[in-house]
Amino acid sequence: MKKKKKNYLFENVSALKGVGIKLTKYLKNKKIENIKDLLWNFPYSFTDRSEETSLDKLEIGKISTVKVLVKKYNFPRIRNLPNKINCEDKNGKIDIIFFNSREGYIRKILPLESWILISGKISFFKGKYQITNPDYVANALNQDYVKKIIPKYSLTEGINEKLYRKIIEQVLKNLPFFNDWHNSLFLKKMNFFNWRKSIMKLHEVNEKIDINSNVYRRIAYDEIFAHLLVLSENRKKIKKTKKNPKSLQGKLEISVLNSLEFNLTNSQKIVNSEIKNDLLSGQKMFRILQGDVGSGKTIVSFLAAVNTIESGYQCALMAPTEILATQHYNLAMNLFKTFKEINIELITGKTEYKKKKLILHNLKNNKINFIIGTHSLFQNKIEFNNLGLIIVDEQHKFGVKQRMRLSKKGGDNCDVLLMSATPIPRTMMLAIYGDMDISKITEKPLLRKKIITLSKPQEKINDIFPFIKKNIKEGNQVFWVCPLIEESKILNYTSAVKRFDYINKKFPNCAGLIHGALDKKDKEIVLKKFFEKKIDILVSTTVIEVGIDFPNANLIIIENADKFGLAQLHQLRGRVGRGKKQGHCILLFKDKLSQKAVKRIKILKNTDDGFVIADEDMRLRGFGDIIGFQQSGDKFFKIADPVHHSDLFKIAEREVFEVEQNSINLDKYNFLLKLFDKAEIINDIELE
Repeated sequence: MKKKKKNYLFENVSALKGVGIKLTKYLKNKKIENIKDLLWNFPYSFTDRSEETSLDKLEIGKISTVKVLVKKYNFPRIRNLPNKINCEDKNGKIDIIFFNSREGYIRKILPLESWILISGKISFFKGKYQITNPDYVANALNQDYVKKIIPKYSLTEGINEKLYRKIIEQVLKNLPFFNDWHNSLFLKKMNFFNWRKSIMKLHEVNEKIDINSNVYRRIAYDEIFAHLLVLSENRKKIKKTKKNPKSLQGKLEISVLNSLEFNLTNSQKIVNSEIKNDLLSGQKMFRILQGDVGSGKTIVSFLAAVNTIESGYQCALMAPTEILATQHYNLAMNLFKTFKEINIELITGKTEYKKKKLILHNLKNNKINFIIGTHSLFQNKIEFNNLGLIIVDEQHKFGVKQRMRLSKKGGDNCDVLLMSATPIPRTMMLAIYGDMDISKITEKPLLRKKIITLSKPQEKINDIFPFIKKNIKEGNQVFWVCPLIEESKILNYTSAVKRFDYINKKFPNCAGLIHGALDKKDKEIVLKKFFEKKIDILVSTTVIEVGIDFPNANLIIIENADKFGLAQLHQLRGRVGRGKKQGHCILLFKDKLSQKAVKRIKILKNTDDGFVIADEDMRLRGFGDIIGFQQSGDKFFKIADPVHHSDLFKIAEREVFEVEQNSINLDKYNFLLKLFDKAEIINDIELE
């Protein structure tokens, strides 16, 4: 096979015949830039133009194909009036109407006394059938082009069906022939066609695309396989990095554990042991610690920091916001106040210049061994003396590239621990964090009470105010979450302000407000007031910061609860009841709930297990919705769906393991990786 032929799919769409500057721009609006991108825009349905219908059997509103004799032109001399062509067959008459078409063009495509094949939607006007601006007009001898079952594509402005069909047919005609990257035994076992035939079949569809059909599953499997190959390469690269094992004596850890007012759960002990094994290993730790809200991830990460510090290294903990970083700092200061071996400092964007300069000096000279902060921790001007562990809290937006760079930050001797409070089903964990070792905390502390979840119709909103008053009197604080309307920040803002005004009248000078129009600084001022108990009710349009502890917040009201996904509701609910007091969650909903909404509310009332909830949420809503974020702007999957194709993930995981074990050269998969935009990531990994 010629190299030029193989690279054809990776050329810009402008290389296609008939695709000029304007059309290239229109296609780019649909995220179609290279020829291969056209392949992933599968038809969503089809139009049956294959049957020729006589004029006495037409149905109004139906797309039909007719063979007619052109009898008469009616070209009006008044502007803006349409051109009308009278046509007939032996059974009846029909008018073909053209708006904005030139007389010469019509005479050319519809010569008088010629039999012409016309396809379009049938209408009826003044007692006569019509087709207005027909989709297809062709000489009767060219019927093979018109009389077909034609796939329907999702199109964008400036591109009609006929034009897109010409483009896609051109691409399909030039699809390269090559040896498949999967062996014939595997294809036979999976009942898969080869790649080229699968693509052809998906674009020649004569029925609605079935994502569970063998041809679709074949292409979905390729995408999953390519994705897991990238994660495998990153994992291999990290595992190849040799480091000096930490020398854990365990004395400091025992002292810290003895100073705690609680015992670790069995789950926390298991995870702590997994992390210690990594610290003792000669291979770099690259682990994600996953746990439900309130499961005690932070204390486990602090124990990792303690063991790292005892080994003579520094530890850095990075949080996404200043308020969360400050919370971690205050907790660390409280837990380690009697331990002189642990020197803690906080650095954020608000740290004064003079203090920041001193912190940087002390970090460089190893006088600080536990630094906590935001992203500013990893600016170039910050120098560590001997960084041995990076802990990243709630960095679920980190994609493969970011994780890869993070693993290089502290040098070869630096271990990496990510934390996430978002429970994720196994298939999703594999899809997102397949390059990492995974630890899960599945239990919650015994002292923590299960949050009581109640539901109430929106029109009975006033019934809950006595309960709010009672909570405030008992020293509790309240979250009030307004509907999350992503499509409109204006609506979102208005609804929050209106609700705030309403609550402020009921509880004067007791409420604060956060909404999308507030800048970060003002938002943090309101959160600080709430944290310091200067206000009792916080009205918010946004999801309350994950991981932030407001120990006095024991009641949350969520309006339009049916508009949120299960995982979102569970995360919101987890903002309350984080102390020893009983937490309550009230879900307000409007009448006439959908069956799915009723099921979501029922599940939430019956369980507080985040992993069970995440599984149910993925089944109800699908992968794209539950995840709620994109990895560093990259879309996870164009074709594969982890809900419908979970079995393919397991198969791909085994196949990728075979590639790893047998050290199979990835050159075999170059074309596949390029098809799904993974080759560049692989190159980045190899260059690191």
